[in-house]
Amino acid sequence: MKFSAAALTFCLATAAAFTGTTVNSRNMVANSPSQHTPLTMAATIDAETATTTDAESTVMRPPINLPWDSISSQLQESFGYSAEEIAAYDSTLESDKDALMKLYKAMQLARGFENACNQQYMQGKIRGFMHLDNGQESIPGLVDYAIKKEDKKLSYYREHTHAIASGVDAGEVMAELFMKDTGTCRGAGGSMHIFDREHYFQGGWALVCEQLPYAAGAAKSILLDRELGVSDDASYKKQDVAPPAEDDRIAIVFVGEGGAQNGRTAELLNAASKDNLPLLLLVIDNGRAINTFTPDIARNSNVYEQGKHYGVPGLLVNGMDPADVAKGGKAVIDYIRSGKGPAILQVHTYRFNGHSPADPEHERGRKEEKAWARQEQDPIKGFENKYITKGVFTEDELKAARKEVLADVKKAVEFADKSPMPPVELAKELEFPDAPATDYNKKEGPSFADEVNARTISPEKMDTIRAHIEALTAKAKAGEISIGDAINLAVHEEMLRDPTTTIHAEDLQAGSSYDIPKLTQQTYGKGRAADEIIDEGHFIGKALGEALNGYRPIVELMNTNFGIYGMAEISSAGNTFATTGGKFDMPMTIIGAGGTAPNQALGAEHSQPFHAYVMGIPGLKIGTAASPEAAYGLTKSMIRDNGPCFLFAPVKMMKEAKGPVDLGKCMPLNKAAVLHEADQSCVDNGNAVTVLTYLHGVKEAQMAIKEIQEEGFDIDLIELRSLKPLDMETIKTSLSRTNKLAILDESTKSGGVGATISALVSEELFDLLDAPVKRLCMDDAPVPYASSMELAVVKRGSDLVQGVFDLCTKKW
Repeated sequence: MKFSAAALTFCLATAAAFTGTTVNSRNMVANSPSQHTPLTMAATIDAETATTTDAESTVMRPPINLPWDSISSQLQESFGYSAEEIAAYDSTLESDKDALMKLYKAMQLARGFENACNQQYMQGKIRGFMHLDNGQESIPGLVDYAIKKEDKKLSYYREHTHAIASGVDAGEVMAELFMKDTGTCRGAGGSMHIFDREHYFQGGWALVCEQLPYAAGAAKSILLDRELGVSDDASYKKQDVAPPAEDDRIAIVFVGEGGAQNGRTAELLNAASKDNLPLLLLVIDNGRAINTFTPDIARNSNVYEQGKHYGVPGLLVNGMDPADVAKGGKAVIDYIRSGKGPAILQVHTYRFNGHSPADPEHERGRKEEKAWARQEQDPIKGFENKYITKGVFTEDELKAARKEVLADVKKAVEFADKSPMPPVELAKELEFPDAPATDYNKKEGPSFADEVNARTISPEKMDTIRAHIEALTAKAKAGEISIGDAINLAVHEEMLRDPTTTIHAEDLQAGSSYDIPKLTQQTYGKGRAADEIIDEGHFIGKALGEALNGYRPIVELMNTNFGIYGMAEISSAGNTFATTGGKFDMPMTIIGAGGTAPNQALGAEHSQPFHAYVMGIPGLKIGTAASPEAAYGLTKSMIRDNGPCFLFAPVKMMKEAKGPVDLGKCMPLNKAAVLHEADQSCVDNGNAVTVLTYLHGVKEAQMAIKEIQEEGFDIDLIELRSLKPLDMETIKTSLSRTNKLAILDESTKSGGVGATISALVSEELFDLLDAPVKRLCMDDAPVPYASSMELAVVKRGSDLVQGVFDLCTKKW
């Protein structure tokens, strides 16, 4: 590649500005790949014989001259390949005309598809956000060349070409963009959410870098399959069939070099290295984070070197040479397939389009760079020039291939155009995989549970856990089991019932704070029971990746407020079943202690109403448990549910609240519980109130009943064991008796649980009310540590007594 003297001067000046060095263009010496920086680019540039163009003079990011010898050196140094092995990778592709033609067609299909997308977007047939991949075709070329159908692929929002290169039907991808029922996700996902079960293509994720922990979970599922001796059937359900002896599946995750500056990259590399995951981190380095020049915001764009701290090797390749990307990439992929652990592949490339068709392209140098790159850094043109010059292909052969591919693209557009829109009813059908009224007692566990347990749990460990379960069962029968122990009992019963059940938690080996994961790792091993780094987003994401791949993960949060770190992952867990058009279940359970008890002295950060924060996330079933019985029964049901569930337990009652449990029984996930009914005489006299509460409010309300009765009033006390879906039927039945409603709410006045319930009651049950709804909720102020100030923020039993008095005595 010849580079103009003017452009060279500009690039070297830019490099000097960012690196603080002085560079002489006449005496510039190529760096080794390990010294590569995003500005000097390990390149040897011939400035003396270059020609000048106006476009080149404004290029901010020089191309790299990275010949196969340089890639070979990296493979030897970082991956331990011999010269003979590297030569074999070279000759295998270079001597195979059919393979080279297949690579060319894969790139042309990617280019043709994206061009068609742009045309259809401008015609209004594709809507919303759309992000195109033109200029980066060497990457789908590699996918087509080296990635197998059974490999797990997780991409980001610029994923059309990755999906098609993975074998996903181009017509179905186009139909998804057209929001048609024949699309990969029945029109529910759109451009940024392409999923395909058959080809293990698992997103299409819109939030930058959220896909990284999901990929760790996907890779972990491969190891779990091998450890347990199970494999997927056509529906991703595990069967008692071991993966073949030659099983060499990997997970591949795509990320941009700008996005890779996210801390999730470090977490991914740590987890991948620690667990020796079969995982490829493929970094698409186009020098732009959206439109921003990446060095403007990142100190070091050498993502392929980030793994050194974790013992994860990396390779840099030049996207301008698709054959070298394919050869070097396959060597890296084969390294992973051989069981040596994760690796990074960074592809230096250019993106010809803006971030999206609506992109204003106002960032520094973007327009000029695009125009230059289209002319000088087109990997398809580079491929054509290289192999026509070598005599491998004639122009007519490549022209015929282009014609064939463009005909396929035309068919994809026609298929999408003629396809029907999805029915309006589909939206509600995709809310939950399992209907709210599901009886989880009728769900059968895997028939192979005993066989898998026998080969993965030693007799000594089985004796230990059986003894532990028997001790907890004795406590339950005696009415002396705590909430934490009740959940632990349910977890063990379900993990033994279904070996595809896994668990993730911080401090898991020690049982966390409330013994919820006690003895899980000691019994089931580190694969099924993972002790995690202190970042809830990371291990919630890993659980999501496992759930996508046939496992049934549990996440224990210790304190649910720590889940704030995982809001993106929780949100995606709720959305996934719908976004994928119902193709991917999300059997994932999150459990933790939370809420705000009066006088709990935990301060503002540990006293946030996280249950209210997640109420607005679609697709979640959200429950609360203020007793061991509820905690046990709800936990079992949530683990068996095929969608994401979140159980909140009261932080100050985890060990103190004790009672019996109905052993072996699952509780419904859509029902409230009537804990106390008002005396009929109070009902008849208009002195009864329906009280809705949950978590610590249950204890406060129960303690207040006697005082309320002494005042001549009474209450129907209803525990909201299901915050979502809300049991309006039980509320209606009580309100039909009392005609008055008080909500003792452990969330804030603005945006709280009580606000949601009050609105629903007013909308649906207004005719049953004789008085306004009385909300006894937290003030909007952060919860203070000092008890004297906390009195002004958190409501308690005494507030309920006053609230009932006001409802029953005031004239409305």
